[in-house]
Amino acid sequence: MAKRGRMDGRKADQLRKVELVRGFTKNAPGSVLVRWGETHVLCTACFEQGVPKWKTGMGSGWVTAEYDMLPGATGSRRPRNRQRVDGRTQEIQRLIGRSLRAVVDVEVLGENTITLDCDVLQADGGTRTASITGAYVALCDAVRWAKREQILKDSPVREAVAAVSVGVVDGVPISDLNYVEDVAADVDFNIVMTASGKFVEVQGTGEGTTFSESQLAKMLKLGKKNIGELIVLQEAALRKRLKR
Repeated sequence: MAKRGRMDGRKADQLRKVELVRGFTKNAPGSVLVRWGETHVLCTACFEQGVPKWKTGMGSGWVTAEYDMLPGATGSRRPRNRQRVDGRTQEIQRLIGRSLRAVVDVEVLGENTITLDCDVLQADGGTRTASITGAYVALCDAVRWAKREQILKDSPVREAVAAVSVGVVDGVPISDLNYVEDVAADVDFNIVMTASGKFVEVQGTGEGTTFSESQLAKMLKLGKKNIGELIVLQEAALRKRLKR
């Protein structure tokens, strides 16, 4: 890769084109279509008064997430998760939930639940990072709706959160891997960070190889740069006025 560069012509630290389309569907309080290169994810946020039984009476709320891919999202048809959620799907939706709870004050949320549904319409790498980034914007819109409906007095959202993939391909650290790069990666990481620069989660592994401390430092630097850019895009999307 060092000689021939990336197949789509991007620089090592360059994101694919990212677009966050708010209000994509009309019924959910928060709805965002994420177009991230050729990866497209629909993120919705639904607000429900009340919490799971195990949290009842504690005076605090809950933020949870569900994730899935539509059958035609990839090159071959993927069966629907109708009766049992597979391990990969379960791991991703837990990551999304953890990432969003990290920036929500559940005491301010009160005994209310926000459920984030992330459905992959088309996959080309980075579906979990696109889901986290889009779900944050959908969450903000759901909170705005709850305030308009006088369900909430104050916003429980403390700061923004976003995520990006990074990796090492042919010995070169790069960010925002598409599917072809992800398959070829020697090292694959997913980084989740807040607007204040704090890490929520770093998931990474050597895919059949090892990586150095220097490569790790470069990947973290790439992730921090890109997440800063994503948070700027989130803020710009949230400043736009929705026609509803």
